[in-house]
Amino acid sequence: MVGFDLNKIIGELLYNPKEPLLFNSGFFIWFFALFIITYSIVAKYRNARVITFVLFSLYFFYKASGKFVILVIISAIIDFILSNLIYKTNDKVKKKALLITSVILNLGMLFYFKYTNFFIHLINDATHGTLHPLNLLLPVGISFYTFENLSYTVDVYRGHFKPVTRFIDYLYFLSFFPKLMMGPIVRAADFLPQLNKEYVVTNEDFAAGFYLIFSGLFKKIVISDFININFVGYIFDDPSKHTGLECLLGVYAYALVIYCDFSGYSDMAIGIARWCGFKIPANFNSPYQSSSITEFWRRWHISLSSWLRDYLYIPLGGNRKGKVRQYINLFITMLLGGFWHGASWNFIFWGGMHGAALSVDKAKDWVVSKLKFNSAGFLFKAIGVLVTFNFVCFCWIFFRAKTWDDSQAMLHQIFHNFDGSVWKELFLSYKNVFLIMLLGFALHFVSSKQEDRIKLFLSKLPMVGYLVIGFLLFYIFVQIKTAEPVMPVYLQF
Repeated sequence: MVGFDLNKIIGELLYNPKEPLLFNSGFFIWFFALFIITYSIVAKYRNARVITFVLFSLYFFYKASGKFVILVIISAIIDFILSNLIYKTNDKVKKKALLITSVILNLGMLFYFKYTNFFIHLINDATHGTLHPLNLLLPVGISFYTFENLSYTVDVYRGHFKPVTRFIDYLYFLSFFPKLMMGPIVRAADFLPQLNKEYVVTNEDFAAGFYLIFSGLFKKIVISDFININFVGYIFDDPSKHTGLECLLGVYAYALVIYCDFSGYSDMAIGIARWCGFKIPANFNSPYQSSSITEFWRRWHISLSSWLRDYLYIPLGGNRKGKVRQYINLFITMLLGGFWHGASWNFIFWGGMHGAALSVDKAKDWVVSKLKFNSAGFLFKAIGVLVTFNFVCFCWIFFRAKTWDDSQAMLHQIFHNFDGSVWKELFLSYKNVFLIMLLGFALHFVSSKQEDRIKLFLSKLPMVGYLVIGFLLFYIFVQIKTAEPVMPVYLQF
C-alpha cells in the first residue's frame, strides 16, 4: 500500500502530456502553496530568492511541457551570451552581425517547430511532391519567450539598457513562470530593474493580486470553459450541421470565450506576479468597448500589439514615409502577426483582415481631420463600438475555424441558411449558456473605477475575509469546472 502511494506521488510529480500544469489545474494549488511559502522564507535574500524562483519556474515548465524545458534554458544561454557580446563590442558591423545571429537563431527555432510542416505542404501543393510532414510537437510558450529574447537583444543593440551580467538573472526573467507559457510578453527593461528591489507586498498589492487571480479564474472556468464546452465546440466542430442563427450566436459566444480565456489567464499571471513583488502591465483593457479597430488593438493583447509596433511596424518605416507607405506597413505588420499565431491560411487571412481594417481606419481619421468633422459624440461612438465588435467577430470565424472550408461553411450558414424560426428551441436548449454569455458581456463593461473600488474594499479586509471569499469562489469553481481540463486557447501559440 505504501509503495503504491509512493508511486502515485512520484507519478503526480512527473510530466503528464494529458494533464499539463496550468493555473486552473488542481496540482497548481499545491505547487503555488509550496512556492509561496518557500519564496516568503528566502525573499529577503536576493540570491536565494532568484535561485528559488528559477527552480520553481523550470519545474513548472517541465510539468507543463516535459523535455521542452531544455529549449528555454538553451535559448536563455544563447541570448545571454549574444546580448553581452553586443554590449561590449564597439564595432558597428560586429554588433549588427551578432544581432542578426540572435534573430536567425530565435526565429529559426520558432520556424522549425511552428512552420516546417506548413511549408512542406506548400511545396507539395506547388510541385505535386510527396514530402512527408515531420512529426513535430509545438513547444508550449515558444512564441512568447522567443519574442522576449528578441526584444532583449534588440534593445541592447539599440542602447536602451545594459544587459545583465549574471546568467541566473536572465534565466529568471525568461523563465518567470507566471508569464512563461502564455504571456504577457514582458520587456526586460520593465522587468529586470524590479529584480533588485526589496521584496515588499503591501495590502494594496495583495488585494490587487487576489482580485486578478480570482477574477481571472472566474473568467476562465465559469465563463469561457462553460460556454466553450456546452456551445461553441458543437457549433465550430461542423458548422454545416447548424442553422445560420446558431452559427452567428456561436461566433458571438466565441468572442467571449477567447477574451475570457486569454484575459483570464493574463490576469492570473499578473496577479501571481503582484504577490511575488513584480508589477507587470495589463494585457487587456475591455477591448470590446473599442469604437475603432485601432482602439481595439490598443486594448487587446497589449503586450503583443506593442511588440509588433516597436519591433516590426516602426522598423518597417511606421508612419514616417507617407500615408500610403504607412498603410502598407500596417498591413504587413498584422499579416505577420496573424502568421505568428499559427501556420494556417486562416490565421494569415485573419491578420490580413485586421491589417486592412487598420489601414482603412487610419485613412478615415485623416479624412475626418481634413473635413474637421466632429465624430466624438455618443451616437458616433456607439455606432463605432457596434461596427468594430461585429468586424472583430467576423474575423474570429477564421481564427477559430479548424480549416478554410469550415470558415466558409460558417459564413454560408449565416448568410444563406439563417432560419430565425429556431430561436425558441435554441434558447430552451442553451438557456444556461446564454445567461452566462449575458453575464460575461455585462462584466466586460464594468468600468475600471468600479474595479478599483473592489480592490480598495479587499485591501481593508482581514485575512479571514480573504479566506472566506476564496473558499466560496473555489466552491463555485469546483461545481462548474468540467471533468476534462479545457486547454487555454493561446496554449497552442
